[in-house]
Order: sequence, then structure tokens, then C-alpha cells
Amino acid sequence: MSEAGDLPINRLERRKQRTRMALIKAAQSMIAEGRANVPVLEITQAADVGMGSFYNHFESKEQLFEAAVIDVLDTHGDVLDRLTAHIDDPAAVFASSFRLTGRFFRERPQESRILLANWGALLSSDRGLAPRAMRDIKAAVAAGRFQVEDPELTLSVAAGALLGLGYLLHSHPERDAATTADAVTEDVLRLFGMSAEDAHEVCVLPLPDGVFQP
Repeated sequence: MSEAGDLPINRLERRKQRTRMALIKAAQSMIAEGRANVPVLEITQAADVGMGSFYNHFESKEQLFEAAVIDVLDTHGDVLDRLTAHIDDPAAVFASSFRLTGRFFRERPQESRILLANWGALLSSDRGLAPRAMRDIKAAVAAGRFQVEDPELTLSVAAGALLGLGYLLHSHPERDAATTADAVTEDVLRLFGMSAEDAHEVCVLPLPDGVFQP
């Protein structure tokens, strides 16, 4: 097929992707506002798309909301992978991801509210933070940096600490997110068998600025 013949198909696919993303963004806003029980019509109105367009992309509101959560998990996970790609020490990779996510709770409030409202997905999903954290925990154990016997339990402890951090920062906006996140990260690293000195050393490594800005 000629290049010219491909153009209408490409335009159609781009339009379909824009419609799907508009629905996902509308759903994310509603999840963040605690409005998960809204009718499909309200979602399509917020996305400025027709009712028929909704069912061209999703079979149900539940499927849309699941896609909205996955989009947040994937985006956040991709950012963490990019920002920690240059780090060789798996304990530092884990710590940097934890510290960055703590800042994320303050810098991207809508997305962080979605994560906090879907803590089960945060812990058990094969997307986003959980698989990356498990990878880093196992690597840190293999490297002798973490002293833990049950990586799955260790992941649960880390997830609980992260969720507690997120709720604390949302409940107390006067708290400094960076200082609080770094302190919690040090505590978590010590729970995983690192010395106080090593945990502190890892948690004062420089992080990129403004990494979660749209």
C-alpha cells in the first residue's frame, strides 16, 4: 500500500487513541475525586466523547477504571526505570525508587490519590511498582545488600510503609515531602538488614529535580 494510502488509517488510529486516552483521563479524575460510582454518561461527557465511542473502547465502566489505574502504574514505573537506569547498586535502585515515589505523592496529587485508592493493585499488580520493587529486592539480597529471607513478605512491608507515607503526606500538607520520604526510606532499608550508616549513605544520593512534572 502506498504511503498516501496509509494516511487515512493513521489518522483514524490517532483519533481512536485520542478518544481512548480522553476516557482514561476522565476516569482518572473521577477516581482521584472518589467518584467511582458515576454513570457511563457522566464519564463520556467529561471526556467530551459520544456514548457509542465509549463502547468502541471498553466493555464496561469497570474495564475503563482498570485501564485508568494501569495507565498510572505503567507511567510511574516507566519513569522510575528511566531515572534509575544508571544505578548499579540494587539497594540504591530500590531506595531511589522509594524516595522518588514519596516525592510523587506531593508533586502529582491526582495520580497519587489513584494509587492510594487502589492499594491492592499497587501491591499485587504485574505492572508498575510491585514487580520493579520485587526485582530490586531480590537483586539486593543476591548482592548481599539486603538481609531478608522472604522477598514477598519484604515487598509487603515496603508497600505498607509506602502507603503510610502517602497517607501521611496527603493528611499533612505542611510536611516536607522530600525529608519525610528520605526518613521513611532509611527506616525501611534498616528493616531489610542494612546498617544505619549504609542506609543513610544510600538515601543522601542526589535525585533528579522536577522528574514528575507533566
